[in-house]
Amino acid sequence: MPRPDEPATGPDQANIVPASGATASPWLGILARSAAAGGAIAVVLAVVATVATSPAAGLSVLSGAALVIAFFGISLLIGHYAGRTNPSGALGLFAVTYAIKVVGFAAVLFFLGTPGWLDRTWFFSGALATVIAWQVAEVVAFSRLRTPLYGDGEEPGSRVGHVPAQRSGQGPADALPTPHGPEGH
Repeated sequence: MPRPDEPATGPDQANIVPASGATASPWLGILARSAAAGGAIAVVLAVVATVATSPAAGLSVLSGAALVIAFFGISLLIGHYAGRTNPSGALGLFAVTYAIKVVGFAAVLFFLGTPGWLDRTWFFSGALATVIAWQVAEVVAFSRLRTPLYGDGEEPGSRVGHVPAQRSGQGPADALPTPHGPEGH
């Protein structure tokens, strides 16, 4: 079997791509994407409700959507501000915030009551469509995050696949045979 004149030494240095770091603060980006998705579906549904039923139905859709966007948006804003100072504590804040929001929104809805113009079916439809659009956009945004799993202390701009040089007798590179065999021919 023919052997190459020069052994393979790894990737060409000019083609190595630097590793990207973690996403700095993903919460505002996720908020923007999710709110845009929820708002877009709500506007389309509001137009349908207005044409099919009445302007009050369209306003009911927008009211349901606004409630959902406010409810979910508060969590992401808290994640943004808490994540900068205490990233590991953000999950606990999400849980506490969720409980406060459920009680707070329920109290507001209970004390304000249902306005006479509100169409309950369109309100519910708008809220449900917004929740679905929000969740899909949020899952997609979360799936694209760069989240480091380990704090390995690499320097920013390190190269993917870069293996540091090892000194003689201190690593597995010394155990590998040369391209011409172990005898050195």
